[in-house]
Amino acid sequence: MNGILVVDKPAGCTSHDVVQQVRKAIQQRSVGHAGTLDPLATGVLVVAIGEGTKLVPYLQSEDKRYEVSIALGAETDSLDADGAVTERAEVPLLDRQRVLETLAQFVGKHPQVAPKLSAIKVRGTPLHRRARRGEDVVAPTREVVLLEASVEDVGREELRLKVHCGKGFYVRSLARDLARALGTVGHVSRLRRTASGSFDLGQALEGHAITAEAVESHLIPVSEACGALTRVDLQETGVEQARHGRRIAAQDISGDAWRESATDQTLALFGPDGEVVALGRRQDDGVRVVRGFVRHT
Repeated sequence: MNGILVVDKPAGCTSHDVVQQVRKAIQQRSVGHAGTLDPLATGVLVVAIGEGTKLVPYLQSEDKRYEVSIALGAETDSLDADGAVTERAEVPLLDRQRVLETLAQFVGKHPQVAPKLSAIKVRGTPLHRRARRGEDVVAPTREVVLLEASVEDVGREELRLKVHCGKGFYVRSLARDLARALGTVGHVSRLRRTASGSFDLGQALEGHAITAEAVESHLIPVSEACGALTRVDLQETGVEQARHGRRIAAQDISGDAWRESATDQTLALFGPDGEVVALGRRQDDGVRVVRGFVRHT
């Protein structure tokens, strides 16, 4: 099998657990995922199979959408409900307007301190592994972007939000920072990813129903999964060059839209038959191949 599978991950398992289930169901080793979900989280997990694994680096950079519940009054070491409580504080009386105004401070680009219990690697080892070994962990601060956020409900000790964020954004960190900005502490009590790039729950296979037949019926072909990338159509001569990993000259490309792409922008190169041939990038007056796809007959 080759393509992308969207799984509605259940709570209580890791993203790697889902990958293992898919491998076992289809008896295939070449399976990976784009965008890790914590065990507590549910929702869209993009699983790549076969040739689809070549898209993982590009799918990981896609924006994400979440529904999140934030419990106020207690902060945990993991910044979610699976962790141990590290701090408690009184919760002030909050209204929607105050929460909206405070949340608005985080919209746009801003520096964010990652959770200490996270998959970020320091000298090759994930932070969560270092922290659980008792090491003194300093979580990195990275620039992230919160594209959009809305307040769905304000309870006495809980907030419900919808979040649309960019690559590398930690909703757990937002829960911590928002609670502190509101004069208390907090952690994520529920998190559901509703979309990852162009993939959403409407395409998802229930995580408890992973069988070979179900995977095959939900599998999104590689050519379709490339929809988020800029499409470049090649002539047959261009296809031949791409199959051999050679630079593709302008005369072997149909149309001129590719000329407007940035040199670091990934392009999906399609043949006249509508099948994706390779991934490439503009280089001078042509396109260079950065990753080819195996032709299946």
